[in-house]
Amino acid sequence: MTELRAAVIGAGFVGRAHIEALRRLGVPLAGVVGSSPERAEATRSSLNLPRAYRSVQELASDPEVDVVHICTPNHLHFEQASALLRAGKHVMCEKPLAMDTQQSTTLMDLAQKHGRIGGVTYNLRYYPLCQEARAIIQRGAIGEPRLVHGGFLQDWLFYPNDWNWRLETELGGDLRAVSDIGTHWLDLATWLTGRKITEVCADLATVIPVRKRPRGRVETFQKAGEVASDDVKIVTDDYASVLLRFENNLRGVMTVSQVSAGRKAFLEFEINGSEGSLAWNSESPNRLWIGHRNQANQELLKDPALMSPTARRYSAYPGGHTEGYPDTFLQLFKDFYAYVRNPSTQPPSFPTFQTGHEELVLCEAIARSARERQWQRLA
Repeated sequence: MTELRAAVIGAGFVGRAHIEALRRLGVPLAGVVGSSPERAEATRSSLNLPRAYRSVQELASDPEVDVVHICTPNHLHFEQASALLRAGKHVMCEKPLAMDTQQSTTLMDLAQKHGRIGGVTYNLRYYPLCQEARAIIQRGAIGEPRLVHGGFLQDWLFYPNDWNWRLETELGGDLRAVSDIGTHWLDLATWLTGRKITEVCADLATVIPVRKRPRGRVETFQKAGEVASDDVKIVTDDYASVLLRFENNLRGVMTVSQVSAGRKAFLEFEINGSEGSLAWNSESPNRLWIGHRNQANQELLKDPALMSPTARRYSAYPGGHTEGYPDTFLQLFKDFYAYVRNPSTQPPSFPTFQTGHEELVLCEAIARSARERQWQRLA
């Protein structure tokens, strides 16, 4: 992979996760773009990167860069991805891909027009035991999937003085919990079962309607603390529950929250099939529960020697050696860069711009359902 050189736009929490994974993968990093030239230079210095670009335009014009990772606030994704695609760069974009389906459609068209590869960072499907769960379902070991349920719970916005740019609709969009963490769960549910969602019925709530916005910069997951602040009305969702109907009569329900005390990043799913069940959660990512009716239940500890051949390659360490969140980026980027090097006529195994577009279709249907208080069918 050494013939491909990458750069990263944005070096906050998730941008640094991208940089770490790229280094572990052996992809040369050309440099970084920050929210200002000064922040870019500070990041370049602290992470020992070759170059601090002064702007996205300067990065786009660098012929030495092949792939760009976009790790910026949501409202910037469309403009940045558009410029990079036109400049001939492949793009790995943090979710959501864009602010709406009109923008995501344009990005898909641009990628096709310029012959570039686009990926979206739905990295949580790259936990080794999520890969194993999919392999188990695909080979029919739990029979026909009947029910899928679970959710994604966090507490990082539990207090009224917790603040992040995602709370501002002009930066994050009209949906928050659904868009930020719900789409991770929805991506997993559809990818694991191989079934698309056909209808949704959603209930959204803003649990904390007024928050205190600090008069200064706050990084993601950083506490605002006792600083000067202003009261701001919040209209985005702290919580959502969504009833789901999938293809082939599969039914489901998802609950997401960013105000659930004690839950840091608790993504869980359970899939009940006609022959058995599977359950997993991200706070115990190296354990997969396998449920039975007429025999003892099982628990598979992450061990590539015991996993399916298709899932085994996503586990880098032997049994007894845990793998977690940072490893999911590495495994996703491994798939993405391999495809960029050797595009195939087979569908990509990683989440693409099409995946990102489909998640935005779901988000718009969920928002419409909550607003109109009725089921919404996806076109």
